[in-house]
Amino acid sequence: MTRCEIIANQSVQEEIINLLEEHIPDILYTIIPLVTGRGKENYKKGDGTWPETNFIMVSYVDDKKVPVVKAVVKAVKEKFSREGIKLFCVKAEE
Repeated sequence: MTRCEIIANQSVQEEIINLLEEHIPDILYTIIPLVTGRGKENYKKGDGTWPETNFIMVSYVDDKKVPVVKAVVKAVKEKFSREGIKLFCVKAEE
């Protein structure tokens, strides 16, 4: 199992989830819908100065399906190149 964590702008949340569910129909995940912080290029604080926010999606995926997750995230990053989208994958113990 691998823990896949996606941190991205809320504007791409639906796109990412729809594609993952399309390509991995049995995917299970948790969404943390409102995430604020500082990325490489700017802040996402959800306030008047920095109004954007992120979300986090966490999923424990069979190792054989990790390349699919990576391909989905890559496709969304290419389509929405100006949005912050990060994927972190870490081997998980059951």
